[in-house]
Amino acid sequence: MANSGSPKKVLMICGDYMEDAEAMVPFQALQAYGLSVDAVCPGKKSGDICRTAIHQGSPHQTYSESRGHNFTLNATFDEIDSSTYDGLIIPGGRAPEYLSMNESVLDLVKHFAKSGKPIASICHGQLILAAADVVKGRKMTAYPTVGPMLVAAGAHWVEPETMASCTIDGNMVTGAAYDGHAEYISHFIKALGGTITGSNKRILFLCGDYMEDYEVFVPFQSLEALDCHVDAVCPNKSAGDTCPTAVHDFEGDQTYSEKPGHDFKLTANFNDIEASSYDGLVIPGGRAPEYLALNQDVIKLVKHFMDSGKPVASICHGQQILSAAGALKGKKCTAYPAVKLNVVVGGGTWMEPDPIDRCFTDGNLVTGAAWPGHPQFIAQFMVLLGVHVSF
Repeated sequence: MANSGSPKKVLMICGDYMEDAEAMVPFQALQAYGLSVDAVCPGKKSGDICRTAIHQGSPHQTYSESRGHNFTLNATFDEIDSSTYDGLIIPGGRAPEYLSMNESVLDLVKHFAKSGKPIASICHGQLILAAADVVKGRKMTAYPTVGPMLVAAGAHWVEPETMASCTIDGNMVTGAAYDGHAEYISHFIKALGGTITGSNKRILFLCGDYMEDYEVFVPFQSLEALDCHVDAVCPNKSAGDTCPTAVHDFEGDQTYSEKPGHDFKLTANFNDIEASSYDGLVIPGGRAPEYLALNQDVIKLVKHFMDSGKPVASICHGQQILSAAGALKGKKCTAYPAVKLNVVVGGGTWMEPDPIDRCFTDGNLVTGAAWPGHPQFIAQFMVLLGVHVSF
């Protein structure tokens, strides 16, 4: 977590069909580190939503697109005072195509560029920078198809070696795509004057098919950005394999809706990991925990972390695994409300998640109800790990 005192303030420019992860990962990661982040969109007010898009590689000649989560804005564009913010974030996706035509957006970007305040822009977000005429002579990367536009606008184009590539030039941090969030967010934190201590922790993520998209991407990349070594494993899969994820959202139905999410790439082989070499465990929610809870190797792994007192963070339906492992006995615990039965039957003391973003720590265990609680969830896990961001 971050040190006390007046938090740094960051502004994020949003728009319909911005890339899902490129909006939510930096938004929630920065909040978890103790920063104040306002997300705004021209023509919309606080509480309105921006629809997002999931973009990822495909066998076709360009990336595929599907519907992502609905992203809720927390500030009103027409009411912001740009002088009160310390930095600017510009997600990619399709939103920058039309935002780059908005004079109010361009004036905002010009203010940050002229003031020398840090600007972090990713993927297609650099279209806005080019339209604002702030890229001349700057070394910049972006999604490859944005390259010709940046060259035409006078930028020094840096071809991304991979989709995780990032470039820094003065106050500007640019990234090719969400694969590079760890470096992208880390550079932005340091540009804001932040210092990370207690890093280099080794964290293990217990993954499975149709885990919730945000609940793996946000904490995984947030911890990577803090210079932690983070591995993701799944039973019966190997490093380089992928797990399909699920987009679970709250859209007025009696339960959450589900849409296809990003494919999440695993980094290690489940059968080869040595649990004792890791400092902490994270269990994402979604539908994966239903079947992972039946796997005795998974249960053994969870028991190792809980019995050894190492930090464990579990969110949403992840507590189904904890319950099956007998790890909730005597523990105060929250979860997605529909998982209350698993918590109670598993011997846990149910903590009502009211509001839904409320998280709890009991000993070595952090539990959350759903992805809106990621800032608390990650911050509380950071405390147990001894990782700090200070300014």
